[in-house]
Formats: sequence, structure tokens, C-alpha cells
Amino acid sequence: MTRCLDCGAARELDQCPVCGLTSAAAEVMFRKRLIKQTTFFLAGSLLFPYVTPIYPPLDLDLMLVFFGVLFFVALAITVILDRRARKHQEIEILKRVYAGFVPLPWLLAAAIFLNGKLDQAGHVKYVPAAVQGKFLMKGLVRGSRRLVVPSWRPGQKVERLPVDADDFDRFAVGDRIEVGVEPGVLGIPWVYGVYREGRPRE
Repeated sequence: MTRCLDCGAARELDQCPVCGLTSAAAEVMFRKRLIKQTTFFLAGSLLFPYVTPIYPPLDLDLMLVFFGVLFFVALAITVILDRRARKHQEIEILKRVYAGFVPLPWLLAAAIFLNGKLDQAGHVKYVPAAVQGKFLMKGLVRGSRRLVVPSWRPGQKVERLPVDADDFDRFAVGDRIEVGVEPGVLGIPWVYGVYREGRPRE
């Protein structure tokens, strides 16, 4: 006994007793749905790197690693689903797993945005630090710019502060700075701003 590629109902004959589709027709319907789901997933994946710099999390690099793993696992599942569907093999479990992956980029982007957007004003904590290094990696979607400073958090050696192009060019190794950090309404601390030590925080 196998399951219909389209509706997932158990069937013993070529035609599904629930949706009425043959194996070939169910494959076509499934592949159309897979294309729509993948398009939605990729759109969210493109949105994610554009949303994160608005309220950049302090642990952005870890989040990007997690997101990268999520992205490649989802694409691998897409390929496996496509190949198994072409051979009319069982795909119901993988289909459900992939359906859970599809909204994740949108949910992650929304969580990071709302974490900063809904954060209450006046909760900024200014931490003194010194720039130990700078990191620039160009990317196809957005480049990564980081100022490396000693960490003020227990168990962390350094912080890699996500900054925009202006702040990246403005500060050099050895500069004394102050890092403005907001706690985040969802408990995800994010970088409010980076300022030169002793200068007005604008």
C-alpha cells in the first residue's frame, strides 16, 4: 500500500479513492505545490538578510549559521522529494517535514524585527569596549561587517558587532568605543548603536 502524492491518502489502486487522481496526475499536482512552497521559502530566505540589520542581534553570526544550515537542509529535502515523486515513491513524511521548514525564514525574520521594534525605549545599556579587529565578508545578497571587541558577557571571549558601512569605516583597531545594547522584547539582545567613547550618542 502506498499513499497518494497529492492528498496523502492510502491507496491500493493507481487511482486515489479520496481525490480521484491517478499516480501521474497526483505527481503533477504535487510538483506544482512543491514549486509554490519552494518559491515562498526562497522569498523568505532573501528577506531574512535584509531584515536582520535593522535591529541586529548581538548573536547574529550564530543565527546566520543556523539559518544557513536550515536553508541547505530544506533545499536537500526539496531535491529528494522531487526525485522520489518522479519515481512515485513514498514521500508523505518528507512532505510534512518540508512543510514545517517553509515558513521558518519568515518567522525568524519577523521575530528579529519585532524583537527590536517592540522594545521599549530607555532600556539601552552602554558598554565600554575597544576595537580588537574588523571583519568584512562580501556576499551575494548583503555583505557582513563586524567590529570585534572583548565580550562583557560571561562565557564569551569576544563580541562580533554587526555594523553598517559607515560605522565600519569610522572605527579602526584600537579605538575606544561604547556599545549601546537593547535587551529585546523577545529576550534577544541587539545592537542599538556604536559610539566613540566620550562623544555624544547620536
